[in-house]
Amino acid sequence: MDNTGVVTAVIVVVLLIVVAILIGGAVRVVPQGFAGVVTRFGRFRRESQAGLTIITPFIDKLLRVDMRETPRTGDRQDVITRDNVAVAVNATIFSQVIEPRAALFNVSDYLVAIDQQARTTLRNAFGNVSLDEALSSREQINAAMQQQMEQVTDKWGIRINRIEIVDISPPVQILQAMALQKQADQEKRARILQSEGQQQSAVNIADGNRQAAIKQAEGERQAAILRAEGNRQAAILEAEGRAQAISTVYGSIKAAQPDPTLVAILQLDTLTKFAESPNAKLVVPAETSGLLGAAQVLRSVLGDAPGLEPPTVVTVPPSSS
Repeated sequence: MDNTGVVTAVIVVVLLIVVAILIGGAVRVVPQGFAGVVTRFGRFRRESQAGLTIITPFIDKLLRVDMRETPRTGDRQDVITRDNVAVAVNATIFSQVIEPRAALFNVSDYLVAIDQQARTTLRNAFGNVSLDEALSSREQINAAMQQQMEQVTDKWGIRINRIEIVDISPPVQILQAMALQKQADQEKRARILQSEGQQQSAVNIADGNRQAAIKQAEGERQAAILRAEGNRQAAILEAEGRAQAISTVYGSIKAAQPDPTLVAILQLDTLTKFAESPNAKLVVPAETSGLLGAAQVLRSVLGDAPGLEPPTVVTVPPSSS
């Protein structure tokens, strides 16, 4: 009984161990972000998503494929540009497996294949551009490299999300020449800007002088117009004043109704005022014989004045008309 119990216990233990081995070989876990590919005797059987997967022990095999986007920075390599300049270039490739079956069975090692394809594509891309274009057009080079690589990696079940050129290092001599060229360009631009500034300043000064001359001419013209207008108004007012004075005097004389005697006295008074002037000749109207006598008396009076030479009295006969 004791030997039978021992044998039974050993068999149970062996069976438990075998069951545990079978269960351990049949149950597989696929992590999140991975995909499982089940093969049977090396031949593709099915794909398995993330989580618990049951396979046939000792017959099936589970291969895990990373489905996440993976950045891979390649080694620095020397490439030659279109203008025969050797530069050291380094790029990072962001790739992602989208078809696990194609990635495992269409290429022996897709990681190595991506790296080698990136090297070839990088050399071709830089061989089609000059150094200046390579330094200033990284985005275009990245897009061209991505397009070229996708034409190859699509059949591998791998998608190239983007390519980023990390560094471009030209030789030291080229860098020195570029620095001198940049300095010369900056100096040229500075001189151009300075000359443009001087030109604009001269234009502004000339424009200011022109505007000032125009304003001054307009001011002088306005002043001349105002002076002429003032002179015209003054002449009009003076003429109106004279006309009014004459009209007033004439009205007064007409209203007084002077007789010939008063007129003769006024004429003599006027002649007396003429005689007081330092003129050498007097022109006196001789309309009547009385005025001629008054002229003679005026001549004798002026001739008797001490220190004063009597003026010559010229009588003007009346008009025959």
